[in-house]
Amino acid sequence: MTAPAAPAVRAQASGLATLRRLILYVLLFALVVITASGLSGLLERLFRTASVLVQGDVAGLALSLAFTLIGGPLALLLWWFVWRRLDDESERTAAGWGLYLTGMYAVSLIIATTSLLNLAASFLEFQAAQWPSPLANGLVWGAIWWWHRWMWKHPHRSPRHLEDIRVLIGWVFGLLLGAGTAIAALSSLLDVAIRGFTSTATLEPWWFPILRSLIWAAGGAVVWWWHWIREGGRRFQTALVDVTIIAVGIFVAGITALGGLGLILFVLLRLAFDRSEPLNLLLEPLAPAIAAAVIGAVVWRYHRTESVHRSTRTRRASLLVTSAVALAAAASGVGVVVNALLAAAVSPLAGGATRTLLLGGISSLVVGGPVWWLAWKPRRQPRTADDIPPGRRLYLVAFFGVSAVVALITLLVIGYRLFEFLLGDVSAGSLLDRVRAPLGLLVAAGLVAGYHFALWRHDRALLAAAAPVHQRVIDQVTLISGYAQDAVDPEVLARGITDATGGAKVTTWLRADDDGTGLPPSSVPSGGVDEVIRQVAAALEGVTPRHVLVIAGPGTRLEIAPLVAAGAETWKAASAARTPAASGTD
Repeated sequence: MTAPAAPAVRAQASGLATLRRLILYVLLFALVVITASGLSGLLERLFRTASVLVQGDVAGLALSLAFTLIGGPLALLLWWFVWRRLDDESERTAAGWGLYLTGMYAVSLIIATTSLLNLAASFLEFQAAQWPSPLANGLVWGAIWWWHRWMWKHPHRSPRHLEDIRVLIGWVFGLLLGAGTAIAALSSLLDVAIRGFTSTATLEPWWFPILRSLIWAAGGAVVWWWHWIREGGRRFQTALVDVTIIAVGIFVAGITALGGLGLILFVLLRLAFDRSEPLNLLLEPLAPAIAAAVIGAVVWRYHRTESVHRSTRTRRASLLVTSAVALAAAASGVGVVVNALLAAAVSPLAGGATRTLLLGGISSLVVGGPVWWLAWKPRRQPRTADDIPPGRRLYLVAFFGVSAVVALITLLVIGYRLFEFLLGDVSAGSLLDRVRAPLGLLVAAGLVAGYHFALWRHDRALLAAAAPVHQRVIDQVTLISGYAQDAVDPEVLARGITDATGGAKVTTWLRADDDGTGLPPSSVPSGGVDEVIRQVAAALEGVTPRHVLVIAGPGTRLEIAPLVAAGAETWKAASAARTPAASGTD
């Protein structure tokens, strides 16, 4: 009676242990954050007053003291309790320990880095430098970051999984911080070079914002280098690292680069064909576009090179993602061009806005189209099933699905606008003016969906042609066998016949003259049931009637008899189709 209850008891104990770990690690996380807040508040007050702690804000000081003197000892006590329990292997392999370190590592790294960079940038101010607060936060959270890094690197008490997450957090944070602020710095520098010093009419020198952005960019680069190079993040050959490279290093960087190139072309086209705004206003987006294109292309190129040295699946995924980004840009350009042409047809006199819209669509199409052509190579599509790379069919289905959803939504919008017009609402203009934007999007989504659906059908035809053809001739088999004590289990033999005939229905009959005592070992086939099934499959090859009688046993005896419906005209055909018994001993 106690044996069946043992699994339930173990499941209950496992659930209680998981709940205990959840409560412990959530409390520890909260206590560490509270203690850090109290310590940083006390340090900031100390840096500001130098000798007098109580200065005006008594409530703030009381809160910092409570957080530090009450939360600190409780955090240390709870940490010591958790740390001692990590001698148990089950505690180190539990997900809670790794998740706690991951969360605290990420929070401490982000706060410490931003605080120290804000400290460095705060000295480039004309007013009094606001350094006490970022210095206090940077010192406290930097110490917490180093403490949790030490625990993660501990040889005996570190978590047994999620090692790649730690470096990925620092790598992604450093990359986004460094690339984003590098774009801001280069954009400010190019803006001064393109539009002149008058565009930065501030009280501080023009190079102060550039220097501040460079400080943040250098800090992000250091964080990226520490985790990706120093901590060996690039050496992790895990699926999570590959996905992060594709998602951040190629997808996000590709969108940034293509967006910047499209905006550059748009500005140049407006300078050539659309001078409807002042020159200074036309040139305003040029510097950010150049900076985004340059930094995005550098980041994309680096991670594209990194993906080449990884698995084949990662290399193929990087090409597919690049193709997806470029195709989205080109398709949006097609939609905008259609919208602009319809707008020109509706109101030819409104040339300025229509021309600007048309130039935006052309720039997006010109930038996205060639990149898609180079990445996708539409003229080098698979010709055989072996040429279809992994992930291609998933890519086709995904793009077809997204395009179909967009087309469905735009159809609903067009229907809404149509009924709105028919019901007499004249506030939004003519019918064509109402539907031109969703109609352009519908055209682009329809082209994308149709193209990818055609490719999907083409690949399916190649796979179907390469698949082995299973033509089932035999529909029904009547199996006559001995009892299960014989050399071959009738049920196992029936399943084997079903597989060998491609799904024929097998009706099993047991011999009434078999007493179930079995046969001597010398009568048992040396290959067992597999050998008998192979003999049956070989004997059934070339048998054309749809109904076959199989007599198996006793021993190695095997007889195959094709059957036809009884009748005067079929008697001779049945005699001619009869197959002699297979070799064996009765």
